[in-house]
Amino acid sequence: MKLDPTTLQVLANYCAAAAESMGWTLMRTAHSTFVKETEDFSCQVLTPDGLTVASPKTFGATWYTGLDYGDVIKLFDYREGDICLTSDPYAGYVATHTPDIHLWKPVFRDGEIVCFVGNHIHNTDVGGAVPATLSRSLTEIQQEGLRIPPMRLMRDGVMNEDLLRIIANNVRMPEQNWGDLNAQIACVNVGERKIHEIIDRFGKDDFKAGLYDLLDYAENQARAVIRDIPDGEYFFADYADEDQAGGYPVRVAVTLKIHGDTLTVDYTGSDPQLASSLNMPTGGKERHSLVTVGTVYSLYCLNPTMMLNAGLVRPTRAILPEGSVMNAVMPAAVGMRSLMSNLAQTVVIGAFCRALPARFPASPGSGMSLMNVKTSTRAGRAVMASIGPVGGGAGGGPFRDGAEGGGANMSYLKNTPVEINEAEIPVRILRYGLVPDSGGPGRYRGGSACEMEFQVFAPGSMVTARNRDRSVFSAWGLRGGGSGRVSRFIQNPDTERAIELGSQDVVLCEPGDIILIQGPGAGGYGDPTERPESAVLHDVRCGFISAERARSDYGVAIGSDGEVDAAETARLRGEMARRRPTHLFGHGPGRIAFERVWTVDRYGALTRILAELPVTWRFFVKHQIFAALKGRVAPVEGGAEDVYRAYDDVVARFEDLPRVSPPARQAAVAAE
Repeated sequence: MKLDPTTLQVLANYCAAAAESMGWTLMRTAHSTFVKETEDFSCQVLTPDGLTVASPKTFGATWYTGLDYGDVIKLFDYREGDICLTSDPYAGYVATHTPDIHLWKPVFRDGEIVCFVGNHIHNTDVGGAVPATLSRSLTEIQQEGLRIPPMRLMRDGVMNEDLLRIIANNVRMPEQNWGDLNAQIACVNVGERKIHEIIDRFGKDDFKAGLYDLLDYAENQARAVIRDIPDGEYFFADYADEDQAGGYPVRVAVTLKIHGDTLTVDYTGSDPQLASSLNMPTGGKERHSLVTVGTVYSLYCLNPTMMLNAGLVRPTRAILPEGSVMNAVMPAAVGMRSLMSNLAQTVVIGAFCRALPARFPASPGSGMSLMNVKTSTRAGRAVMASIGPVGGGAGGGPFRDGAEGGGANMSYLKNTPVEINEAEIPVRILRYGLVPDSGGPGRYRGGSACEMEFQVFAPGSMVTARNRDRSVFSAWGLRGGGSGRVSRFIQNPDTERAIELGSQDVVLCEPGDIILIQGPGAGGYGDPTERPESAVLHDVRCGFISAERARSDYGVAIGSDGEVDAAETARLRGEMARRRPTHLFGHGPGRIAFERVWTVDRYGALTRILAELPVTWRFFVKHQIFAALKGRVAPVEGGAEDVYRAYDDVVARFEDLPRVSPPARQAAVAAE
């Protein structure tokens, strides 16, 4: 029997409170900075078959609304006191890269499992080829540290000591990992206790029924939102800077298909599985948590009263071509899957912008770099810690400016205070703040990027910058808004030894070296000349934009007295009005230059060719064709034939490859 609406809402509040109690326990007892300060963790109340019913709403990672533990839960029989875990991205597709350890625990009442409670944390290091485990340079999962298959951590409340020894023997900072694992155990134990308190109030039967009623309620809310979106197909694509260290750009493409109260997100046209760690391990699951994040954010943007649970994604499905960057197969490396997930979220938001441009913001900065330092103290003791994320702001929206320095799809990752960083690890933070002139211009300005400059003091120090991106392709503006500024990563800036690092993510440092990292700015929304002069002046006074950019981007002249020159401003804005852009999206110079070569037609031809090849050949062939067409601007008709000719040249060298002809050529042959 379904619960009445009032009782159901009260139960929802209790379940959310239980999840938040779990989250606070985990955060306050964790040892690593990345968990207790940055908050890269999640916790869930789950149905008996593993669907997420409740999770913290205002802290922790927000990517796991639709997380489904079902494929790992069913692997075991359970007794009271059992706790299981996994960190294997290819076993059940719950963990999404090796540093993420997921725990789950059954909650029994009267000898019956009434639900599960679960959590995950991102461990700063789980061994592998590089400190902090992750780098885009890695090419197979075996290089990415300890990979724990689904197994029991505790049986009848007794710890699996053999497993603990294996973990300690394979990580760089075992005390830190052990402390975080204890925090995870405390988290599920608190969750178990809170569930019993809820059952004491509602009764076992109403509690069990209510969990599924909550999923149904969220599903109905989602369907109501989808029905208000015009039926149709909406295409959007975006790019990451490189598909491997020093490689070519990588594309994620999506076609958003709205039909009645259902929604399909089709990733056909995305790049092939990569010979780097940017791949996503989704197993082709149509509601995998990594590929539904952008949809969840978009639907919630349209109705912020939605219940956030797995029911929200029931009306949605994703199409994930096997062997693509969105659905990699073993043994592909997947450690940097968060960069691709960020890009996939941005692409989905872009598709929603095509459907409802007056309801959605411009692109967030994305490209958030997660900074880790491995160094040593004066006494020679090795230390390693995350010193926080450095990213961009939120995109300007239909009603307000984007948030500064963070926000949108990466807002859950909190910054680490400078004092904590300098206490945890021997570095000196020289600068930490916002980057002027980084947010895209618009009626509503894009959020400014964040920057951090720090110095290391020990030989052999290593800095890793996970998810380095947006140094070529900038965040896009919307409805006349401009693109944000690209990111920068520099070793020893303003010196003779300065090195522009681009999207490099592992840097070996000498004593005294200085690292400067600047995130990407977010896109602006609306015509910049419609921004009130007073708002532009305020931005200049606050240091968000310079007087020069106020003039060039907004048509606002700031006089020598620091006030707006009304006459000159009127003249400037009059001139700018005559060349006002009419396109929906405002792309930066990196994307404009790239798409002069790689048009929609050419990329469509590339996608058709690669789909015909064995997975192991796709990345290689992509690079061969990119090299053949490098710098060759496409003709007006699109240039698809050039791609097929380039592929024919590859086949001539490697005769085992299948021949793939363009549709027109196939039709001509068939007609003969």
